Amino acid sequence: MRFVDPWFLLLLLAPAWLGLQRWLARRSPPADRIAFPALRFARAAKPTLRARFHRLPGVLGLLGAGLLIVALARPQVPGDAEPTRVKSRNIVLALDISSSMKAADFQPGNRLSVARLVLRDFLKRREGDLMGLVVFAGRAFLQAPLTTDLSVLDRLAEQVDIGLLPDGTAIGSAITLSLNQLKNLPRNACAIVLITDGANNAGEISPVQAAEAARALGVRVHTIGLSSADTFSVALNGVWTVRNVNARLSGKDEAVLKDIATRTGGQFYKATDPGMLGEVMKEIDPLERIEVQISETREWHELFPMLVGIGLALLLLETLLAVTWQRRLP
Repeated sequence: MRFVDPWFLLLLLAPAWLGLQRWLARRSPPADRIAFPALRFARAAKPTLRARFHRLPGVLGLLGAGLLIVALARPQVPGDAEPTRVKSRNIVLALDISSSMKAADFQPGNRLSVARLVLRDFLKRREGDLMGLVVFAGRAFLQAPLTTDLSVLDRLAEQVDIGLLPDGTAIGSAITLSLNQLKNLPRNACAIVLITDGANNAGEISPVQAAEAARALGVRVHTIGLSSADTFSVALNGVWTVRNVNARLSGKDEAVLKDIATRTGGQFYKATDPGMLGEVMKEIDPLERIEVQISETREWHELFPMLVGIGLALLLLETLLAVTWQRRLP
């Protein structure tokens, strides 16, 4: 049972106080009374039924008032719980905020600002999902624990910036911290989306160790490698050479990210521009939508009409008794 407006229950103090006053008055002899001669002979007489129930109208009145007050608080009882199937996901986003994410090859802005915008857009479509955010550089930090409050998560994602953590790329630590959020949830119903632009070079846990832990827990890890576009030719001192302005993922870096995804049953993606990163997130979207059966209470039944009816009936009965069977002379 629940009460929609529980503050009305404080009004129950009024009939309780009135009942206490009546009880105390009954136990105290009146200050002024008329003396009669001894009526010892009347002690053997049995009280009539009317005399035995002379307090009944007052009790009925207090009960009726109490029920009306409880009705004002709108008590409700739950209906039958019906099994319902919903599509839901449990996802932790792990975002690299190391200094290399300053690279300006993802316009407008740098890699981090674009990744942040794409992630925020991804969050807007996660209604009903449990989402969390881990940021990492030289170490990992839980920016937002798992929550369904996407507005709070969006504000926390907006605050992410380079320089919040010591520089480096602790991929293994980021995966481990993400797993700590997912470890108590149903097996094979969770995933990690890792976004980075470099190789693991910090932290005490290697990416392979973290990937094995994820596989043991049944958590998929989707890895996204951010990299500059293909190399291009420029002329230096009259000699054409192949150069890159920004750092690119090496073959070894890609192999590590692919290995993490493969070991955990996830997917590896390579994004070289904002549009491609957005498409990658859209592709991940349907992969992690699972169907879960829950018991959901469809409706709550109001007790207000029944309590009002009983309360008014008791007050009416009190009035009828007071003017008929339990009528008293002044």
